[in-house]
Amino acid sequence: MPAMHTQGVHIGLNAHLLAAQAGYRSAGINGYIYNLIHALPGADPAFSYTVFTGRQGRVADPRLAVRATPWSTERPARRIAWEQIIQPAALWRTRPDLVHALAFVTPVLSRIPSVVTVYDLSFVHEPGRLPAARRWYLRLFTRRSCRTARRVIAISHSTARDLTATFGIPPEKIDVAVPGVGDEFRPLPPDRVADFRRRRGLPDRFLLFVGTLEPRKNLPVLLRAYAALPTAERAAVHLVLAGGVGWMADEVFRTIEQLDLAGTVHLPGYVPAEELPLWYNAAETLVYPSVFEGFGLPVTEALACGTSALVSDASSLPEAVGDGGLCLPPGDVAAWSAALHTALHDPAWRAGAGERGRAYAGRFTWANTAAQTVASYRRALNLYQDVGHA
Repeated sequence: MPAMHTQGVHIGLNAHLLAAQAGYRSAGINGYIYNLIHALPGADPAFSYTVFTGRQGRVADPRLAVRATPWSTERPARRIAWEQIIQPAALWRTRPDLVHALAFVTPVLSRIPSVVTVYDLSFVHEPGRLPAARRWYLRLFTRRSCRTARRVIAISHSTARDLTATFGIPPEKIDVAVPGVGDEFRPLPPDRVADFRRRRGLPDRFLLFVGTLEPRKNLPVLLRAYAALPTAERAAVHLVLAGGVGWMADEVFRTIEQLDLAGTVHLPGYVPAEELPLWYNAAETLVYPSVFEGFGLPVTEALACGTSALVSDASSLPEAVGDGGLCLPPGDVAAWSAALHTALHDPAWRAGAGERGRAYAGRFTWANTAAQTVASYRRALNLYQDVGHA
């Protein structure tokens, strides 16, 4: 294809996964989409954007044209119907130069050049998390979308490698656009953190996990490692597992009961997005033993708040933590227990890891994510200027 000039390039963005609740805007895939589309207009003035969204998705940015359907597409069946039946007609009317499928799947019937973003392949590696119909749709259509798109965007180098290993996507076709960390994630005044700790009834010292309680988070290993600490240490430093209850969470509750940890392990449930910076600031160390992540943004958010981290060395988590913490084998209870002991007793390590972590987390901005995404658009359209790979 001959090279294009940049002026007046029009991009269509499928943002139907945007949720209605404002509190979810900084969480997960929804948070990535919300923050990216609001950063894109500032990445290159030569690009213009039309955002396609359901009735529930609120996009209030005068730099973005918005085409919202009159019905909500939060439910998967409705969103799939829009993606495959209505979207091709909407794109034909709008006529963008490129369509960016912001979550996994491009429309089969559209002939407009496409880019697709893939967050992880958990629907392949953890099939029990989704109903069979959704799992089939994602597996079949994501593979097809990656093969037919001109570029594939992964949110981590780990996901990029997984796309090649699982779907056979050539590495040279994949770009990486890592998530950003919002400005709200920063060290907060000690008196504000202390007030939050009092209001929440939190102990002076605690370790923190943030995420859905589900098998891939590997929490039973963390609980056994914590239980191996002396009783006095557990009494002095509690463990908080903050997050909603996901699928197959019963083992977490059984392990707490079997190890008699109810007195020092707290389960506050889902944490609102606006409270997350306070939780990270109040914690002594973030602990994240997950065996599979698309990126692991809670780790980088905690680092931005100056909090040290212990993470597993699986999938993308070494990318998320950098040199702001320790990486440990996810199944090694003894290694996790020793690392917990270090985190509890070595304030110099915590301070050093926190300082290095803040510097590392400073690299992760939504402006950088947008720049990496625009670079992918340029490659897809064979534009003259190229800002380089992530």
